[in-house]
Amino acid sequence: MNRAAARTLVCSLCAAALLLAACAPAATPAPSDGAGPVDTSGEEYIYVSMMGNLEFFNAHKYGWQWAGEALDVTATYVGPPDFDVNAQVAAFDQAIAKNPKGIVVFGVDPSLIPEINKASEAGIPVVTILGDLPTSQRIAFVGSHQYDLGFVGGTHVAEALGGTGKVAILSIPGTQMFDDREEGFRAAFDAYPGIEVVQVGDTKADTATAISVAKDILTRNPDLAAFVGTDSTGGIGAATAVSEAGKSGDILTVAMDRNSDVLQAIQNGTLTGTVAQDDAAMAFWALQTLFNFVHHQAPLTTDNAAANAPSGPTVVYMAVNYIDKTNLQFFLDANTLYAP
Repeated sequence: MNRAAARTLVCSLCAAALLLAACAPAATPAPSDGAGPVDTSGEEYIYVSMMGNLEFFNAHKYGWQWAGEALDVTATYVGPPDFDVNAQVAAFDQAIAKNPKGIVVFGVDPSLIPEINKASEAGIPVVTILGDLPTSQRIAFVGSHQYDLGFVGGTHVAEALGGTGKVAILSIPGTQMFDDREEGFRAAFDAYPGIEVVQVGDTKADTATAISVAKDILTRNPDLAAFVGTDSTGGIGAATAVSEAGKSGDILTVAMDRNSDVLQAIQNGTLTGTVAQDDAAMAFWALQTLFNFVHHQAPLTTDNAAANAPSGPTVVYMAVNYIDKTNLQFFLDANTLYAP
């Protein structure tokens, strides 16, 4: 065999060895690494919410169930139908007693922090959703960046106004979530020197109050160009006041969320648009975050649990969507799909 042929043979053998190595099954990591197939039979994850009677949570219930089916686990939704923090705490305590693989909780009130810590100390990971309690032992928050919600809505309004006009904000001042949304609106408007925020009205999260406040703002500012609301209440209040003043279409009105009453107001022309949270997907990613924490943590160490070095996201911000007549029907159809 000549030297060239020998070189060719050696190269061929090396290539074959590399191919075999690449095709060979990888060594199975230690169970603590969380890799490889898992048996999820009998696993339960629990979403502890409140105000479940509100249409807003229909998408969360749907997304939670959809996530459970996708991951082949039991996804249970519990909590009081109304705003009742004490009942939510009790539901959380009952969830802990069931020793599920993980718990998602609507982090609406600091009184939930001891429950979250109790679950964590019992070895049950907790993800907060919609509202966050970052001083607790939760492993992650999944939800909207509140500032982004306002910024997206504000940008759409500013562009529709051509960068000029007086705007009023209907909000619930003093509540961090809504203050953050207001900040996002203002940041969007700051890019347009011709836009002036003339007043912030406190709706107290009540539709009748929102209508009254919006009417008062219209009286004080007859040349108002737009209302923006940091929640659905503010949007509906503005739409009603503008409609009753006979100025629908002349004064832009933008709300938050995709409740059916909000979408129907866009359909009939009393609302210009609304900013929608990524609600159904939010519930899915909350369960996915828990599932990955339990089963698929990357091997940051040889034993993440023993090293007290968990691997995974601590904050998951969801997409922000703007709804107007161009995409309205898709959201209306989804609301019908989500209905219990």
